[in-house]
Amino acid sequence: MIFEQGPIRPPSEAYSLLLRFTRNCPWNKCEFCPVYKGARFSRRSLDEILRDIDAVCFILDDVREKSWKLGYGGEITREFISEILRDPSLHEQYKHVALWAYRGKFTVFIQDANSLILKTDVLAEAISYLKEKIPQISRITSYARASTLARRSLSELKELRSAGLTRIHVGMESGSDNVLRFVKKGISAKQLIVSGQKVKEAGITLSEYLMPGLGGEQFTTEHAMCSAQVINEIDPDFIRLRTLHIVPGTPLFEKYKKGIFKKLPEDEVVKEIRLFIQGLRGINSTLTSDHIMNLLEEVEGKFPQDKEKMLGIIDEYLSLSDEDRLLFRLGRRGGALRSVKEIFSPPVRDKLKKAKQELEIVEGKDIDKIIEEMGNQYI
Repeated sequence: MIFEQGPIRPPSEAYSLLLRFTRNCPWNKCEFCPVYKGARFSRRSLDEILRDIDAVCFILDDVREKSWKLGYGGEITREFISEILRDPSLHEQYKHVALWAYRGKFTVFIQDANSLILKTDVLAEAISYLKEKIPQISRITSYARASTLARRSLSELKELRSAGLTRIHVGMESGSDNVLRFVKKGISAKQLIVSGQKVKEAGITLSEYLMPGLGGEQFTTEHAMCSAQVINEIDPDFIRLRTLHIVPGTPLFEKYKKGIFKKLPEDEVVKEIRLFIQGLRGINSTLTSDHIMNLLEEVEGKFPQDKEKMLGIIDEYLSLSDEDRLLFRLGRRGGALRSVKEIFSPPVRDKLKKAKQELEIVEGKDIDKIIEEMGNQYI
């Protein structure tokens, strides 16, 4: 079924109903992306999509009926959901729909990388049918490629908005044409701007994803400054930071091993993010840092009013001593720290110093290598 959990799920969509209108990604050449490598892309037919929506509705009806039978009066309560989740006779997809009805606030996320590659009339009909069958739905979100959006007319995007598509996530990754070409992203800065402006004009909420570190040592300044310029032109509703993590088996990893791509140290990535934020002007976007690979999760807020606050958090981190920055990275990657200010607590710093010494003895490795391996566990 298409409402099973997909390979990528933004944290803000953690309890959305996950639907599939396509299979995998029509562009799987991006050198940093391990998810769709070698996966065959295909469009699902409208009949397939509508049948799966009907299946969701059937499950919802059955969940309510079970609630009556179990004495919960048709309500989907915490206690009722606990019983559902413990029932070994129920399929995981059934449980997912039940949990969504309890916690998801009736939001929907269309999975895979580029649902808007479907014909506009097909996608609009599927979304309209979904809204008709489950009128409580409050938000429908989809991934989309900038190159696909650039080919869609404004009237097509407005048609999708009228059908019920309310939010689009775009992986811009960088605003530098040099970086985009290097990682074979298949889009240009101009396409990013055109597509983003069109989505905003259509009245659809837009999230643009930036990948700090993607420019490596060679393009770090250009990556930050050009990305800021693209964002300034678009003024998306959300800017989401997703710090680069090079996954083994990807072409970028091979370039990294051969020394063709020189990865930025974490402190340099922080400086790159600072340069990016400093370059943002005349926008009303909200920047979020909702991913564990982002070293400073506190760096988030609304522009323009929170810009100086975000820069201040970065400067606070960069002003730490070399040892304290290392200890902070250890605590962050180990899940013990979330705020820069926590490193100023003597008991916290003492515990991290002790942990550092013990890890180096037990692992027999340099602490920077250990911290890197700790970060890898989250991906």
